[in-house]
Amino acid sequence: MFLENLKPADLHKGHVEVICGSMFSGKTEELIRRLKRAKIAKQKVEIFKPRLDTRYDEVNVVSHDATSIHSTPVDSSSQILLLANDVEVVGVDEAQFFDEELPSVAQKLANRGIRVIVAGLDMDYLGQPFGPIPQMLAIAEYVTKVHAICMHCGNLANYSHRTVTGDSRILLGEQESYIPLCRACFNKARKQNF
Repeated sequence: MFLENLKPADLHKGHVEVICGSMFSGKTEELIRRLKRAKIAKQKVEIFKPRLDTRYDEVNVVSHDATSIHSTPVDSSSQILLLANDVEVVGVDEAQFFDEELPSVAQKLANRGIRVIVAGLDMDYLGQPFGPIPQMLAIAEYVTKVHAICMHCGNLANYSHRTVTGDSRILLGEQESYIPLCRACFNKARKQNF
C-alpha cells in the first residue's frame, strides 16, 4: 500500500514505539501490556518474534513472570511486512535478534497508519549497541527505557552481564547465563573477567 492510497486519518495513527533496556527489566512485560490494551480496545493486533527465540515457547511471546501472548515466529523482518495485513497494531519482541531491515519495515508499517511497538535489548553482553535497536531508537516517536535491579548493589541496572563463558554475541539464556548490573558493577565485573 502506498501513501497516496491512504486516507488522511490513517496517516495520523501510524507511529513507532520502542521499549528497550537490559535483560530482566520488563521489556516484554510492557510490550504484552500495551498489546493486550490494544486488544481490549478492539484493535486488530499482530505480534511477531524471531524464530530463533524458543526459550519459553516456540510460538508465544512470554515474559520472565510467565505472562504470555500469541505471536507469529518469523525468520526475517521482511516477513513481518508480508504477514502484517489488515492490522492496526504490530508488536515485535526480541527485536535485537532481527536483521538490519527492521527499521525500514517499521517505517513502512507506520507510514501505512499502523502503530508499531518494538521491544528489545539496547546493548549486548559487552555493553555495545545491539542489532537494529540503535536505528529503531532514532526513528521512533516514543521511546521507553526500562531498568532492572542490579544483582550486586541494588541500584538501577542498565547492563546484561553474561555469567557463563563464550564470546558469541547471541547466546540465548536466562538467569543461568545473565544478571542485570548497574554501570559500576558491570565495569567491575568486566575487569574481573579479563
